[in-house]
Amino acid sequence: MPIPVINSFASWVLKQRIHQIELFLKYPNEVQEELLMNLIRASENTVVGKKYDYDSINSYSTFAERVPVSTYEELQPLIERTRKGEQNVFWGTPIKWFAKSSGTTNAKSKFIPVSPEALEDCHYKAGKDLLCMYLNNNENSEMFLGKSLRLGGSAQIYADNNTFFGDLSAILIENMPLWADFSSTPNKEISLMSDWETKIPAIINEVKNENVTSFAGVPSWLLVLMNKLLNETGKGNLLELWPNLEVYFHGGVNFEPYREQYKKILPKNDFKYYEIYNASEGFFAIQDLNYSNDLLLMLDYGIFYEFIPMETFGTPNQKTIRLSDVELFINYAIIITTNSGLWRYLIG
Repeated sequence: MPIPVINSFASWVLKQRIHQIELFLKYPNEVQEELLMNLIRASENTVVGKKYDYDSINSYSTFAERVPVSTYEELQPLIERTRKGEQNVFWGTPIKWFAKSSGTTNAKSKFIPVSPEALEDCHYKAGKDLLCMYLNNNENSEMFLGKSLRLGGSAQIYADNNTFFGDLSAILIENMPLWADFSSTPNKEISLMSDWETKIPAIINEVKNENVTSFAGVPSWLLVLMNKLLNETGKGNLLELWPNLEVYFHGGVNFEPYREQYKKILPKNDFKYYEIYNASEGFFAIQDLNYSNDLLLMLDYGIFYEFIPMETFGTPNQKTIRLSDVELFINYAIIITTNSGLWRYLIG
């Protein structure tokens, strides 16, 4: 398909989204409260919904009074029930995928539920938004003339209960729409390999002959791959290998410690870096402008946000506020309610 046609289609999609984004920017609290009510209505008949009588909750204030803020450890028994095959525990549609995350509160692995709605209306929706925003800011982009290099983890089966766990990236690749899979490299089979000693050479063997125009992933992991790739090919930098490379979509860790190393292997002044903020629990924010340090919090991805000012966190005076009450330059702990059934979940 000629690149102007692809760009025109993406621009058309973007225009539809711009209206929705402008709507939640103008009415953030209203959009968020409507989203919360939709999540509650969808879960009235679950174990959690019956416990807190979701059927009678019609406002944020009632929800906040009735449903407690919870840590992973407090939700873990319910999550384990679903991992073992029981459904309709905390979310109304079947959940078979769990993103394995180490978290930050202790050394034990966490298994974060990933519903079909979270895949489609959060993670994949964010991926489309990211591409559309980038294209809107770079009308002469030729990104779609080539492929996007991805680096995912591995997926494993859990027991015999038809539930699965793995890195979030592996879950996204496993369930990726055909159009996205077609435009990505390496192929799914290589992307989901679990043995990294075999996986890295296989990736290098495939991608070194592709026309890679963008890449995405965690900076630390990708830097290892890129350095091995340069050693394998004998190239001085990535632009010698992929002259049409134009953007890196990164997230997962702070990019600043890696910025200078990437500049060395990407010696191009106008090369674009786009940051995203996603986690096993959901996709939260996207850099929506070139060369910006700010991220746009996406309010219609099936995630309802609450915040606790850090100055009161863990004290008898701890208070929870909504997005509309957030102030600049104040640190907050984040609480989320999601379309995977995490109810007032304290991220950590």
